[in-house]
Amino acid sequence: MKKIWIVLWVMVISFSLTACGEENAVMNMNVQVGDTIFSAALEENVAVSALVDMMRESPVVLQMSDYSGFEKVGPLGTSLPADNSQTTTHAGDIVLYNGNQIVIFYGSNSWSYTRLGHIDDLAGWEEALGNGDVTVTFSLE
Repeated sequence: MKKIWIVLWVMVISFSLTACGEENAVMNMNVQVGDTIFSAALEENVAVSALVDMMRESPVVLQMSDYSGFEKVGPLGTSLPADNSQTTTHAGDIVLYNGNQIVIFYGSNSWSYTRLGHIDDLAGWEEALGNGDVTVTFSLE
């Protein structure tokens, strides 16, 4: 009987540790600009949860326009729950602006945004974004 309790106890502990590890796992998304795909680590907030729900249905494809020589902005077509705070962004940051626009940075800016994620490896990032308008596809990895 003791062996059964020990086996059950080990199973409960193992399950608990696995569940905790999954809860703290960082979720990533793909950000495709033209033919180049970048990986982005997502933040943990309600806006990201809503964006992930959208991406589970289908990839989110945005026409993004250059703005001020440091960012690309694209209308999402719907509003996500925003939790804005004054933020200084850097190249690779992905944020929500006004609840309904996604902004990706290849430069820096300070404004009130909701953070969505950050590109893991910026090699080729600025080149992929280029000058002018781009089509960007956001999808789950």
